[in-house]
Amino acid sequence: MKSSNIGGQAVLEGIMMRNGGRYSVAVRKPDGDIEVDIRQYKSIIPWKTPLKIPFIRGIFNFVDSLVLGMKTLTFSASFFEEEEEELLTEAEAKKRERNEKIMMNLTVVLSVIIAAGLFMVLPYYLSGLVKHYTDSRMVMTVCEGLIRVGLFLLYIALISRMKDIQRTFMYHGAEHKCINCIEHGLELNVENVRKSSRQHKRCGTSFLFFVMIVSIIFCFFITAQSQIARVLIRLALLPVIAGVSYEIIKLAGNSENPFVNLLSRPGMWVQNMTTKEPDDDMIEVGIRAVEAVFDWKNWQKENL
Repeated sequence: MKSSNIGGQAVLEGIMMRNGGRYSVAVRKPDGDIEVDIRQYKSIIPWKTPLKIPFIRGIFNFVDSLVLGMKTLTFSASFFEEEEEELLTEAEAKKRERNEKIMMNLTVVLSVIIAAGLFMVLPYYLSGLVKHYTDSRMVMTVCEGLIRVGLFLLYIALISRMKDIQRTFMYHGAEHKCINCIEHGLELNVENVRKSSRQHKRCGTSFLFFVMIVSIIFCFFITAQSQIARVLIRLALLPVIAGVSYEIIKLAGNSENPFVNLLSRPGMWVQNMTTKEPDDDMIEVGIRAVEAVFDWKNWQKENL
């Protein structure tokens, strides 16, 4: 199987697919029709060189994914908002768009801060409870990592109980199944997509799981005596951890090496929690999103 460059994300009642600098968002509207929006995406940085440097590119790609994800989620949610239509002047429309952009950026920043606190800082302090039983820094670091992974799995388990999230996970499954269908050389149709796997090695869930594992390794080398310094170093290492995790997930997506496949298995297992089997309507949405930005027929001819 050869890996394509297309990737995506589930949104509210829809799927976003990105291929290079173009992305599409296909949404199943309340009336049953599928709305497809196709746009160009520009990175948060105006120059492209950092996006090509190993380990550095992962940091910017991660932030880009957060920004684009929030933008496409906002777009999909707009079809389900029960608001009275307002007639706005051009100036008012621009002002609203500017305010929405500011709020979106603030939401991304706030989300990163909360995630860092929940999955980096909190596990560190909780791991301090084992001080009563051991003075081994290695044992405490392993405990911290296990707590971090446990919190991550608990978070997924809790949000998966929400009805809207359950449907989003079904769309997530449809996204993966569409990509797997293409990469396995099958014609992109509902029947072939339905029988394709809903797990994919380049999934964002696997990326986050690798972040958890890589963070354990990096924390072994933090030897600062001050508790505040240890916390600050952990936070400062987050971009580095993201960069390393990105390279691992990129390698996994382009390799069938048995050892690489073994490394990918835990993340693939976690995907059983974040992806669910979609219905045919959801698969149709995924197909529309793919075909809007990706010529899968020519890709298969050239690569398979």
